[in-house]
Amino acid sequence: MRKSLVSLLAAILLVLPLLAACGGNTATQPTTAPAPTTAAAEPTAAPTVAAEPTAAPTEAAAATAAPTAQATTAAGTDSSDLPRIALVTDLGRVNDGTFNEFAHRGAERAAEEFGLEYRYIETQAQADYENNIQTFIDEEFDVIITVGFLIQDATAAAAAANPDIVFIGVDQFFAPGTVTDNLVGLQFREDQAGFLAGALAAMVSESGTVGVVAGQEIPPVKKFLNGFNNGAQYVRPDINLLGVYLPTFIDPALGASTAEQMIGEGADVIFGAGGPTGTGGIRAAAERGVYVIGVDQDEYVTTFANGSAPGADRILSSAIKRVDNAVYDEVAAVVNGTFEGNGIALFDAAGEGVGLAPFHDAEAAVTPAMQAKLDEIFTALADGSLNTGVDPAGGDVVEADIPEPSPFTP
Repeated sequence: MRKSLVSLLAAILLVLPLLAACGGNTATQPTTAPAPTTAAAEPTAAPTVAAEPTAAPTEAAAATAAPTAQATTAAGTDSSDLPRIALVTDLGRVNDGTFNEFAHRGAERAAEEFGLEYRYIETQAQADYENNIQTFIDEEFDVIITVGFLIQDATAAAAAANPDIVFIGVDQFFAPGTVTDNLVGLQFREDQAGFLAGALAAMVSESGTVGVVAGQEIPPVKKFLNGFNNGAQYVRPDINLLGVYLPTFIDPALGASTAEQMIGEGADVIFGAGGPTGTGGIRAAAERGVYVIGVDQDEYVTTFANGSAPGADRILSSAIKRVDNAVYDEVAAVVNGTFEGNGIALFDAAGEGVGLAPFHDAEAAVTPAMQAKLDEIFTALADGSLNTGVDPAGGDVVEADIPEPSPFTP
């Protein structure tokens, strides 16, 4: 009997650790990523792509390097087979109301839809670009998205040194054949979006003077400004154009003072094409009763808080570039095994990658005749029968390509 009891106790002691181990692993099981919701306010020329998230990132979600979809995987999928994605912003935050936010939303949507781990870093200074990219290289992320023209060189160098990592550069131009096949630059026809914005501004203007508060003189901003000028002159050859490049994207006060100076010179429509700097300009102008046009995404929704912020009734539209859809598409290509690097992916009016946002509370200022003219211009840009007179790569004006005016008749 004593020998049997000893054997029984030994068996119990052997089984107990196994039972404890089985009970301690439930927290490590993958969770199912939530399905994205449909956006409440789509731009007029929104691409036909799956629905995007509704809510802009909150302040709490904007913490540096904060995980957005940590260890989330699609139900029944082995998380080890899914790419881990990361994003490095340009100067600014992921809720800045312009292209940093749109890039973040595209990455976030892909993470939710495909069940991917996603993290981001908000860049505080240009000197941090390389270190921020290296952080995600060291942490062995599979896809690194970098935002902005200024981070282009650091992105290309990192891609060349890390051929097993996919790099997606927003607003970055890489001539096909000049970079490694793990790198793609997302390019947009900002000149087409700017051309539409300029035509709208010139048709609405009563004073005959319109202005652009632009950011740093880099290709995407040059395309916006020069496209705007050519679009304004296309429908109103005698329009008076004011425009200035500013030294930074992150100085709303400088944007505001610049807009006020233009208003003093007679401008009654202001286009803000310079990140938070441009946003500061249009916010200040709108609060003074001047019509404004936003940039990158629908600033009625972001800058003017869906119409609840002062001046919301003065924002005519925004020159949209669908950075969110472009980022989502490239991440989806990685997941699906169809990613192609070694060059650029172009998003233009033909694919509805650029366009104008709805008129919202300023709709009464845009007559049916103006809308018809804008539709005519958009169609011509999309089918190639109308060019903007702007180099789609560098943003410089090409004098030989400036279209003949087609004056607007009220």
